[in-house]
This record gives sequence, C-alpha cells and structure tokens, in this order.
Amino acid sequence: MTETLFIRLRRATGATGARTALSSLSAALLLSGCATFSPDGGMTAVADIAGGTIKKDVISIRTADDVVVANDAVKRLLRRTLNVETAVQVALLSNRGLQAAYNELALAEADLVQESLPPNPTFSISRISGNGAVEIERQVVGDILALATLPFRSEIARQRFRQAQLRAALETLRLAAEVRRSYYRAVAANELIGLLADAKSTAESTAQLALKLGQTGSLNKLDQAREQVFYAETTAELGSIRQEAASSRERLARLMGLWGSDLAFRIPGTLPALPRHPSALPLIEVDAVSHRIDLQIARIELDALAKSLNLTEASRFVTLLDVAGIDRKTRDPESAPFRERGFDIQFQIPIFDGGEVRVRQAAETYNKSFNRLTEKAINVRSEARDAYRVYRSTYEIAGQYQREVLPLRKIITEEMQLRFSSMQIDVFALLTEARQRIASLRAGIEAKRDFWFAQSDLQTVVNGGGSGESQNQPRQTTTAQAGGGGGH
Repeated sequence: MTETLFIRLRRATGATGARTALSSLSAALLLSGCATFSPDGGMTAVADIAGGTIKKDVISIRTADDVVVANDAVKRLLRRTLNVETAVQVALLSNRGLQAAYNELALAEADLVQESLPPNPTFSISRISGNGAVEIERQVVGDILALATLPFRSEIARQRFRQAQLRAALETLRLAAEVRRSYYRAVAANELIGLLADAKSTAESTAQLALKLGQTGSLNKLDQAREQVFYAETTAELGSIRQEAASSRERLARLMGLWGSDLAFRIPGTLPALPRHPSALPLIEVDAVSHRIDLQIARIELDALAKSLNLTEASRFVTLLDVAGIDRKTRDPESAPFRERGFDIQFQIPIFDGGEVRVRQAAETYNKSFNRLTEKAINVRSEARDAYRVYRSTYEIAGQYQREVLPLRKIITEEMQLRFSSMQIDVFALLTEARQRIASLRAGIEAKRDFWFAQSDLQTVVNGGGSGESQNQPRQTTTAQAGGGGGH
C-alpha cells in the first residue's frame, strides 16, 4: 500500500517534486546567510552591567594582544598599595576562572549561530546492479519540520544566549563580592596582628615583672600564674591571627589570579574608616527585584519556556517530516536507459501518541518555573530587607565603638596611669586595665570589619553575585577578658 502510494505521487508530480525540494534548499541557503558571530562575543552586555553596577572594566582574553593589555593594567595597579576597588579590578582582569566563564559565553554564541542555521541537506547516491541491469539513484533529503520551526528555535536560542550573557555578568559580580570580603578579612587580620603584637609586648613585661616579684616573695604563685598564662595565651593567639592573615592573603591572591612576583602585592595595615553616614535605601526591595541578575535570568528562562510551549503545540502532530528530492537512473541491457524523478515524504502517524505527553510536560515545566520565579522574587525581597537591616545595625555597632567605647577606654587608661603615678593603685590594676583596653580595641576592629562585610553583602543582594555570608557571627573574646585579672 505504501509503495503504491509513493509511485502514484512520483508519477503525478514528476519534476515538480524535485523543484519543490530545490526551492526548500534555496530557502535554507538564504536563511543561512543571516547567521553571524558578533565581533565581541557578547561581552558588550557584560561590560555594561559591570560598569553600571560596580564601576569596573572587564575583558575577554582571546588573543596575545589581550593578554598584554590585561597584564600591563594589572602591573600598574599592583605598583601601589591596594585598596578594595583596585583589588576587585585586578581580579576582573586576571582571574582565569572568570575568563572560563567568558569562554562559556562564547560557546553560547556558537550555539546561537548553530540554532539559527537551517539543517544541512543530506545527499545520497546508490548504485545497484544485477543480471546485467544497473540502477543508479541520487537523493537529496531536507528536514521540512526543522525549516518550518527555524524562526521559533532561533528565537529561543537568542534568549538562551541572553541568559548566558547574564550568567557571565553574574560570575563577574560574584567574583567582585568574594574579592571584597577577602580583602576586608585580610586587612582586618593585619590590623589585629598589630594590636596583638602590642598586647604580647605588654604581657611579656607583665610576666617578667610577676616573676621577679615572685622571687622576692611579693607575689603569690596564683597571681604569678595568671600573668604567665596571659602572656602564653596572647602569644598563641598572635600566632593564630598571623596564620589567619596569611591564609586570607593567599585567598585574596587566588581570587586576583596572581602568582610569581605579583604575590608581593601590598595591602593596608588598617581597615578604612567608617563613612560619616550610612546609606539610606528606602526602596531597597524594589531595587533588588529590578536589578538582581539571577531574577533576570529566571524571567528569560520563563519566557523561553513559554515560547517552547508554543513550539510544542505547533509540532505535536508531526514529529518527523522529511522531503526527499529523488533522481533515479535505470539502465537495462534490453531497453534504453530511462530516468525517474519525484519526491518522497515520510512522517510518523500519531496513532498511539498524539503529542499530549509532550504538551503536558511543557506546561508543567512552565508552571514549575513560574512558581520558582515567584518564590525567588519573594526571597530576594526578604534578603534585601535583612541585608539592609544588618548593614544599619553593624554601622551602629561599629560607630558605638568608635564614638563611645574606645574614647572612654582611653580616658580610663589615662586616669589609671595618673593614679598609678600617685601610687593610688598598684601595677597589676594598671595592667588589668590595659588588657581590658586591648579587648575593646579588638572588638572595635571586628565591628568595623563586620560593617564592611555587611556593605559588601548589601551590594550583592541588590545586584546579584552570590549569597552574602551571615554577619551575625559571635565575636571571639580576647585573652584579656578570658584571662581574668591579675589580682590586686
């Protein structure tokens, strides 16, 4: 039955079928001329986002000239002590993981170009001989369904490419956020080293004094042990902080993509001062929902799924449709050679599966993505509120140390020194106050560090680039507080 139908179609159509096939191929060639690669590989969108959100330059390193440009810029930035902004810029120019993300963007563009091209036609030739007869068949096959759905697939691929651009921008912002946190952690560790080095010197003097007083019988063994353990604990804590500082510096170096002689970069010994006033962000939720790149990616994904659903609806009854232009030449020793032309159409008959399963799958996938997007938008609003709350609270805490606690500690220290000079108090009361002052100074450093962490997390929550770490970490208590007073 099928063979008879094919013969009838071929005889009825004749050369017209071949012309139809050739017309389809011509249309395919015409469409193929429209697909091209962009000169920047899609990096313009990434550069615009990076420039608009974090005010930094990005580069996709593809050629030797690009390597020279990036290296020269990094060398210039490393000549001076790094602040947080220059550290971020070095990372954006030198981090190879980020460059790999940009390579993924270039691959996404290649996929876009590929999806925008019509399918290549298939040419086949066969030669069959037997009993002196020779049959030669030439066939050109093109996928009509692929041609018909080309505009839909091209549009979906274009949206996927836009998603890839946003993902590359998201990786850029994520790296910037990680660099900021690592920078502040490394600088805070440096400041703590300076503080604990002074504390160690004071503790060492105290321990030596306690030892001499014990030898003369003026100090009992309990008070001697207290002063000795304070010195030992301070020494151990200084070693721990130095290790932490070294690890923080190494992490910062990794994020900046530095090695070799570039590892000698310099960072400050103290954290930046607090801003005079905290930022007022009454529309923090609106800004986050509008600017978050991960939300933009989710929106594009939802739109792509909607278009994909329409495509599924359009092709649910035709799952495979090929057209074949046929040119067949038969040679028979008993008769003159003759040529046969026609076309062959093949498609699946939707008897058992009419496409309902695929349509239902597409619809449920869309609904799932819609609900995920809604959930994420709600979470983003909550994250923005919480990040701003942490930002304001850490500012107030750090400001309280700078305005109240540390100045009062300074006054107490000065008064204790005056009373010691007038012999109203002994040396151990003075040293006890010194330990408490060191504890306050350390807490002040940690409070200021937490504020800069919170500011970095606030930028992350608004713009995207990774989830901010919790700033409500319990502060470590210094040995001055844990060691207790020296007696007297």
